[in-house]
Amino acid sequence: MSTARVLVVDDYEPFRRFVCSTLGRAPELQIVGETSDGLEAVHKAEELQPDLIVLDIGLPTLHGIEAARRIRKLSPKSKILFVSQELGADVVQEALNVGALGYVVKAFAGSELLLAVRAVLADGQFISSALSGHHFAAAPGVTTLGVCPDQAVLSLVPRSTEITRRHEVEFYSDAAAFIVGFSSFVEAALKAGKAAIVVATESHREGILQKLQKHGVDIIAAIEQRRYVPLDVNDTLSTFMENDMPDAGLFLRVVGDLIAAASQTTAGDLSRVVICGECASILWAQGKADAAIQVEQLCSKVTKQYEIDVLCGFSLSSFYREEDKQLFQKICSEN
Repeated sequence: MSTARVLVVDDYEPFRRFVCSTLGRAPELQIVGETSDGLEAVHKAEELQPDLIVLDIGLPTLHGIEAARRIRKLSPKSKILFVSQELGADVVQEALNVGALGYVVKAFAGSELLLAVRAVLADGQFISSALSGHHFAAAPGVTTLGVCPDQAVLSLVPRSTEITRRHEVEFYSDAAAFIVGFSSFVEAALKAGKAAIVVATESHREGILQKLQKHGVDIIAAIEQRRYVPLDVNDTLSTFMENDMPDAGLFLRVVGDLIAAASQTTAGDLSRVVICGECASILWAQGKADAAIQVEQLCSKVTKQYEIDVLCGFSLSSFYREEDKQLFQKICSEN
């Protein structure tokens, strides 16, 4: 497979680092440049003529969509993938109208970024699952590819990643993005008849509840049926932390008991339970990086042991120091 040269443009350094780290793990991709400024992105695109540009919308000096419009003239062979927290349908359509082939909502970048990149490089149009309720016109001659598991999309992903159960990490730019990501994960699980365990702060749990209700999910009934289990993250951490580190035995026992209880609503099928939480993120924010990494490792073990899906959420604001870079990559490697 030939190497695709990629330019990354985002003014929020932690997220730009996340994008570069994620794409850097793919052997067919090469990061040839990065910048935080819209006008500089235009200059770099003209200079480097990259195969792909991963582009934010809210950029200083020059708005991302205007930057894309200029780039299309100066580097016409460069494919453009927008990665933005903007959810407005009109903004997304405008991004596609200027020639972008893909649009990923930042809250979903952890699970969608590589898939989107491969779709766009294959001349397909990729639209984030966060926008699944909207219809967007594809550019002429473009094949529409979504995040639905159809063969066209899956064929773009290495077979090693084609697994039913997985442990994923997603990085959120702010609380709103966190709530969108977690509520979408829970909504999909509940609609599929699964049980969902959510371990989060009070404000995030409240936001998720409101978002689910807004989407028409009968979350009160799900709570009464014990198919939706909201838990406080600090209370949960207290059940398995010893001397500021997770006790592996306690962790596996606590999580195992939660899964077993939730599975009673799925006819005892443990694999039909999903978990999303921010335990590791809270530990990281408290300066307990080693503990956070161990929690991620234990979550991977739970995923394999029970064959369930686990989503771990992190705030990108926790990854702002240069010394965080190596630990940040360790977090990514556990998922």
